Amino acid sequence: MELLNLLSIGILLGGIYALVALGLNLIFGVIRVVNFAHGELVMLGMYGAWACSKLLKVDPYVTLLAVLPALFVLGLLIQRFVIQPLQNEHMMQMFATFALLTIAQNAVLVLTRGEGQSVNTALAGMAVELGDVRLTATRLVILGSVTAIALGLHLFLNRTLLGKSIRAVTQDRAAARLMGIHVERTFAITFGIGAALAGLAGVLLAPIYTLSPGIGGNFIFAAFAVVVLGGLGSVAGAYAGGMIVGVVESFAGFYIDPELKQAVWFLIFLAVLVFKPSGLFGQKGAEEMGMREQT
Repeated sequence: MELLNLLSIGILLGGIYALVALGLNLIFGVIRVVNFAHGELVMLGMYGAWACSKLLKVDPYVTLLAVLPALFVLGLLIQRFVIQPLQNEHMMQMFATFALLTIAQNAVLVLTRGEGQSVNTALAGMAVELGDVRLTATRLVILGSVTAIALGLHLFLNRTLLGKSIRAVTQDRAAARLMGIHVERTFAITFGIGAALAGLAGVLLAPIYTLSPGIGGNFIFAAFAVVVLGGLGSVAGAYAGGMIVGVVESFAGFYIDPELKQAVWFLIFLAVLVFKPSGLFGQKGAEEMGMREQT
């Protein structure tokens, strides 16, 4: 049962990492922007859930109706006024997202005075017990949500006109432009969707963690590892990569050392970069395609 318990913990943890990585993978895979501020978008989603639940006296999960549109608009604005003017300056785009990280952290720090906040939900304390395995309701909600989102995002990208436009821009933006696709608008919508997914992750994670301005850093490095492991632009890769990282962290923390659990999956991260840069599910050469098209 110990093995089963570790596996269940790893899968639930993987659900958290996959949830955060989905939006990052969409932005990274399409726009080719290393968005260091993605963790802060998750953090803003958390504080959005906290603020709305306090002001409106509703369950934090209900605040999705307000947080998702707000983060989508924020993503549009970031793409239009920060990323797009630097579209031919890859390093400057990366530095710009790092600046956004610092601005977001300090803005929330000023507004909250650095005091830790917590969000309560009706599901807190509820759990499903299967023998010696105890699965908390809040983490099961995350696992179910990320599975549904991954499936929905896959269908969106493959069955809708906008999704096909996003895929076309990912594969060859010059050809997509010749076919009449508005590349800049597609970028803006993609960044908006990625930011909204980060907000969704923040709302679902808010009842689990104590909120602080720097909490986004807890997710961003794991999310990058998941994106590289799964493959750029691959929804299935982000989902599977999150599960792999979560399970590896769970077993490494138990059998090796809790302090070294992250080091173990970073070794996997480095191994993938060296031996299979496209990731487990990514298209070969996808990691270089965007760079070639923009140079």
